[in-house]
Amino acid sequence: MKSIVVPVDFSDQSEYALKVAAKLAQKNKTTLIVLHMLELAPAIMSNAQYIPQDQLVQLIKLSEKRFEDFLDKPYLKEVEVIPVVKHYKVFSEVNDVAEQHNADLVVMGSHGADGLEEIFIGSNTERVVRNSEIPVLVVKGKVEDFKAERFVFACDFAEDNVPALKKAMAFAKLLQAELKLVYINTPGDGFLSTADIYEKVSKFLTKAQEGLEVDIYNDYTVERGVLNYADSHAADLIGIPTHGRKGLSHFFMGSIGEDIANHSKLPVVTFKI
Repeated sequence: MKSIVVPVDFSDQSEYALKVAAKLAQKNKTTLIVLHMLELAPAIMSNAQYIPQDQLVQLIKLSEKRFEDFLDKPYLKEVEVIPVVKHYKVFSEVNDVAEQHNADLVVMGSHGADGLEEIFIGSNTERVVRNSEIPVLVVKGKVEDFKAERFVFACDFAEDNVPALKKAMAFAKLLQAELKLVYINTPGDGFLSTADIYEKVSKFLTKAQEGLEVDIYNDYTVERGVLNYADSHAADLIGIPTHGRKGLSHFFMGSIGEDIANHSKLPVVTFKI
């Protein structure tokens, strides 16, 4: 692992993520790219009618000083930190920063989003998950000592998930975690018999050229199944592929990966298909 990108907004959630990222960076001798995106619209940046230029410069300086103070933490003393400031929020820029610094992982905090807020606005973390080309580790709440001894990875075992499995296996090895694979079987149109599931899983593992065990877990929805399976196996981390759907496709079809990242109490790492 070469570097980790950590978007921060000075909230408690972003500091929880920063602590986890620092732990990973220290363990793996990795550089932290800490990214702060200012709440400045492009129109404000380019049009003096919105705000006088001298006040704009002062506002940027105050934000940068706050960023500097935010990074003055004891747990960052042993880690190489590169601060990056963007002057307004464009979530695709996380990809640009990650590519520029050859990053392998994004770590981000989230308190999730529910109800109408989730449908019409979503969370900043959800936008990053949807846009990121590299794995995103979503940290939910305060984690005193991050470790992942049991890592649950769930997918539908379609062939396009093979690259995601490979990434999950590499991530489990990095964390020195036990990787548990699970197929969630649900009622309705998606229901499969046990024999059909084993045939599907067998074809998938042959394609992946991996000899791994896969558990079958029955539940009413995939999201509930993943969360309940993880709970019943005392998992420390959940991994899942995400399609990164956008626009109307995202609105009507949703993304199971994003739903789990929003609603899980455990850390969740997503791997874009």
